[in-house]
Amino acid sequence: MPATANFDSARTTQPSAEEGLQLDAHTLKDLEVFVSDTGGNSLFKFCNLTQTEGGSLALRQRMERPWSDVRRIRATQDSLVFILKQRQAFTKLPAYTARRVGYYSEDILPMVTQANPLEFTLGAISLRATHNRHYFRLALGVQTTCALIRALRVFLEQQPLSAAAGELAPLLSELRELLARSRLASIPNKPIGSWAWRILRLDQSFRMYEKVAITRLVQIIYEIDALIAMADVTHRNDFIMPSIETGTPHVYAQDLKHPFVHNAVANPVKLDHQHNVLFLTGPNMAGKTTYIRAFAIAVYLAHLGMGVPASSFSFVPIQRLFSSISLSDDLLNGVSYFQAEALRIKAVAQAIAQGYSVIALMDEPFKGTNFKDSLDASLAILQRFAKRKNSLFMFSSHLIELGEELKSIPAIDCCYFEAKEDEGQLGFDYLLRPGVSTQRLGMRVLREEGVFALLDVN
Repeated sequence: MPATANFDSARTTQPSAEEGLQLDAHTLKDLEVFVSDTGGNSLFKFCNLTQTEGGSLALRQRMERPWSDVRRIRATQDSLVFILKQRQAFTKLPAYTARRVGYYSEDILPMVTQANPLEFTLGAISLRATHNRHYFRLALGVQTTCALIRALRVFLEQQPLSAAAGELAPLLSELRELLARSRLASIPNKPIGSWAWRILRLDQSFRMYEKVAITRLVQIIYEIDALIAMADVTHRNDFIMPSIETGTPHVYAQDLKHPFVHNAVANPVKLDHQHNVLFLTGPNMAGKTTYIRAFAIAVYLAHLGMGVPASSFSFVPIQRLFSSISLSDDLLNGVSYFQAEALRIKAVAQAIAQGYSVIALMDEPFKGTNFKDSLDASLAILQRFAKRKNSLFMFSSHLIELGEELKSIPAIDCCYFEAKEDEGQLGFDYLLRPGVSTQRLGMRVLREEGVFALLDVN
């Protein structure tokens, strides 16, 4: 009888609500996880060092829904660390062969289905005589599948793999169990030859009796291909493996950088239950948005189980990650810019009200209303954020007038970036400083750009 068992992955590619970090479409867009608005690198493209399309798909599924469960994140970390320690052993993973077997397994080709030897022989003669073109594709698929089985045996016999850690251990164990199935175990460790009867009998085994097992073999190889890519990205970029902790949400980082910024300036992060809100000020182009994005990307990568661009990074996993960086109005649905801002804050508030631990990143919110409303709304939201010790917030703003009010709220830290003047020209060092910015550069920029001079021409 054909195999009907459902071989479950050691990693569920779609975590449950309890195990997965949830990011909505807007946050995925802000972090440029899959698409970059500027046409540059997306995070997926940056991480996609896989060898196969299937491995690329497995990686994408991971990146669509990272883990929030400590045990799951640690299992991925352990896998990546093990791969890097035994990188040479993983060069023998037959990823390209698996891709070709996947094509064969999914191809629509004729098959001899009879089990009785006499009936099978008659069917084989008929297929060989009447489907010459299909037969050669079929024969190539059989030969490739046999080659995959032999290559997997060689791969799994490597001594270092016996100590595999994390997600890898059950994946490799499952590969061994699948290869031990009687029909697969009977494949010889040498080429099977070109006898048509033998080819078609094996084709029957692979595509009818052991189709589920063969498909699962390929899926596991793709999953390992994705893990290898994640390990290689971590190594090539000198990322540090985060320390995963438990308790009230916090993130501590030293020398954090944005992975896409050339010669990026490193800055620290400290958010915890005592200081769960960071209020950022400073002029445009000084580094506020880049800093917020760098933090968000590091948090995201850490929940994937990957390394992060920092010299040290420790965190308690959270359940929801929100960003509000690149908002726009929606004229088609009658949503103004300010309403879009309000709806973004509402999404964060709903997640908090439902009891989820949240990290929310607000980049200059409430630009879509007047100064007084913006000031009042920002203060009211920050006061409420400060009371939510189970969540962490970054909030950048040009409203330096909030500084005095915020000094009386112990849970809010204030930091700023500044512009430097060198021979009359503005420059930036992108270093985070404690306090609230006092710089007002709007009039100066307009003057230096010659706007007033043009408008004053008679």
